[in-house]
Amino acid sequence: MIPVTEFRQFSEQQPAFRVLKPWWDVFTDYLSVAMLMIGVFGCTLQVMQDKIICLPKRVQPVQNHTSVSNVSQTVASTTPLPPPKPSPSNPATVEMKGLKTDLDLQQYSFINQMCYERALHWYAKYFPYLVLIHTLVFMLCSNFWFKFPGSSSKIEHFISILGKCFDSPWTTRALSEVSGEDSEEKDNRKNNMNRSNTTQSGPEGSLVNSQSLKSIPEKFVVDKSTAGALDKKEGEQAKALFEKVKKFRLHVEEGDILYAMYVRQTVLKVIKFLIIIAYNSALVSKVQFTVDCNVDIQDMTGYKNFSCNHTMAHLFSKLSFCYLCFVSIYGLTCLYTLYWLFYRSLREYSFEYVRQETGIDDIPDVKNDFAFMLHMIDQYDPLYSKRFAVFLSEVSENKLKQLNLNNEWTPDKLRQKLQTNTHNRLELPLIMLSGLPDTVFEITELQSLKLEIIKNVMIPATIAQLDNLQELSLHQCSVKIHSAALSFLKENLKVLSVKFDDMRELPPWMYGLRNLEELYLVGSLSHDISKNVTLESLRDLKSLKILSIKSNVSKIPQAVVDVSSHLQKMCIHNDGTKLVMLNNLKKMTNLTELELVHCDLERIPHAVFSLLSLQELDLKENNLKSIEEIVSFQHLRKLTVLKLWHNSITYIPEHIKKLTSLERLSFSHNKIEVLPSHLFLCNKIRYLDLSYNDIRFIPPEVGVLQSLQYFSITCNKVESLPDELYFCKKLKTLKIGKNSLSVLSPKIGNLLFLSYLDVKGNHFEILPPELGDCRALKRAGLVVEDALFETLPSDIREQMKAE
Repeated sequence: MIPVTEFRQFSEQQPAFRVLKPWWDVFTDYLSVAMLMIGVFGCTLQVMQDKIICLPKRVQPVQNHTSVSNVSQTVASTTPLPPPKPSPSNPATVEMKGLKTDLDLQQYSFINQMCYERALHWYAKYFPYLVLIHTLVFMLCSNFWFKFPGSSSKIEHFISILGKCFDSPWTTRALSEVSGEDSEEKDNRKNNMNRSNTTQSGPEGSLVNSQSLKSIPEKFVVDKSTAGALDKKEGEQAKALFEKVKKFRLHVEEGDILYAMYVRQTVLKVIKFLIIIAYNSALVSKVQFTVDCNVDIQDMTGYKNFSCNHTMAHLFSKLSFCYLCFVSIYGLTCLYTLYWLFYRSLREYSFEYVRQETGIDDIPDVKNDFAFMLHMIDQYDPLYSKRFAVFLSEVSENKLKQLNLNNEWTPDKLRQKLQTNTHNRLELPLIMLSGLPDTVFEITELQSLKLEIIKNVMIPATIAQLDNLQELSLHQCSVKIHSAALSFLKENLKVLSVKFDDMRELPPWMYGLRNLEELYLVGSLSHDISKNVTLESLRDLKSLKILSIKSNVSKIPQAVVDVSSHLQKMCIHNDGTKLVMLNNLKKMTNLTELELVHCDLERIPHAVFSLLSLQELDLKENNLKSIEEIVSFQHLRKLTVLKLWHNSITYIPEHIKKLTSLERLSFSHNKIEVLPSHLFLCNKIRYLDLSYNDIRFIPPEVGVLQSLQYFSITCNKVESLPDELYFCKKLKTLKIGKNSLSVLSPKIGNLLFLSYLDVKGNHFEILPPELGDCRALKRAGLVVEDALFETLPSDIREQMKAE
């Protein structure tokens, strides 16, 4: 007998694939096995037993003299003659029984074979083989989508990821966190339980407790002790799973080959079922026990008509009816499958019930083959899709990243990165991390937090632990903030710096920081709402004193005007975009410092002259050529600092003498050739920078500047210095390098407070020993060629080298 296991290859599949076999596929598989057994059993009988047994028919001539009825004659004509009575005198006749046919065994075999081929109906002959073939076709159809290359690869990948997601420790951790209730719900539940316990006790009380947890699925209630922190290896594995799920989703959602394959194989099974029912129902009656055989072999056997017995007819008839029953059940199941396929929208899958049960609200719905496989998984066990959904959630992924981040960045490691910034605050810079470590908020001494190129930053309520935090820098970071954290920042944050490339990186909550004093914005701004990023009103920033905008604005934003009443310093650093509309400057009456850098200004804006409180003005990197308007600065009585550096100014007008309040003046990096003597009538100047020009001569009136402490003419064409320069006895820094000087006057010894001297790049052959009188000048503060330094007396050199 042929064992059924020989046909296993037709339906063999990986054990893991069982999760994609719904109950109807499992049921039809069992039906296929039953039908296969029928076919194998019938085929075995066909091979091992005689198929048909035939005997010849002998026709007796009709005798007219016999007085019998017509019925008796008819029976006699079709019935073989009775055997002769044995004669006691003939032993052979005594042993002989039955009708003698004079046929040997070979002739009987020949007759059986001929009648089997000629007289027996084809259905009766091939019934078991048909059952076997049909059943194998059913089995192939049921598992074809597991074998087809275009679909099997997706299924294998999906099953692999599904198993890893199901068994991942992170799945258990995530579901255990979201399965709990918030504190308010817990308090309400506790109060209800206490009230119930006053009337119920013992087992009844425990019943109330179990009912209060009914809303949490039993499979998701995890002991917190088992859902502890993941180790680094488990965290990295979970992180890799998130990436695999993302890529797999993008790949599978592109098409619906799995759905199409499953529909087609189901339709094929239904068609096959209808064909089998149709022809089997019509031909099952052809399986008969007795068969008349008329074959022309009389010259070989002496007989032409035979009566045959189909030995397995009775059994085959019963098996055929049984087979039809199985096929009918199989077909009805396939029809139900078709109904399920077309009635439900299987190319879309919603995780709504998972979102409601787990509380993870951002689990996305999926489509096409991804959705179809999840529908199939639900028929096996919905728990798989619930656990798999954890790896589709961005919130869950962010929590995992946060956990890994906390493990990587311990408080001790973060403290090693602490440094002092330009505002003299203790700062922690974090660059290109996957998120913001929670361990940051354990460094309570932190004063400034700098985040660069960190996406999806979430500032939690625990930021309130940083009592000393006053400064926050966000460079290309998209930041969300907890309401409690925002309340803390509103009260404590003094300085905010934001560098942005798009709207998402400009935090909307910054407009409510009522105690903010300094705001620094770096990014592309636009006045058109439909373009780039617009700046909203800053009117709620009641304490804002300093505003710096590094952008490409063509006019001063209206948002700046909203804080003009209390703004004290404003800096606009353009990228070369021409700043044309400056009338809003007139409204900033309390402005004390103004920087208009790289704004392509050709003249000094007239609106500046209305700022009567202005103390410092910086017009760096513009296109200024003429500064005749400088005379209007005489109305700005408080102006002490004027920086006109990095422009194209060719001369300094004489009107500058009217700016008697100036203390710092910078004309460096211009094209000035002549210094007017009137410049030195601004006798309050303490800082004068004339470097990187084309100046050839320093007027002796420079000696008038008795308050001068810093003087630079580096990189000019000066050939000699007036002796009057050394009358400026408060001078601390003197930069005369990269000129055409050949002699350094011994009077330089009069500069007793000189601590920095740059003479490098001139034509000096020797340094005057009077440099030794400059007691504050040390070797580190003397910029000179080594060979020229050696021309000084050894005692002076030793004096300068001494600390």
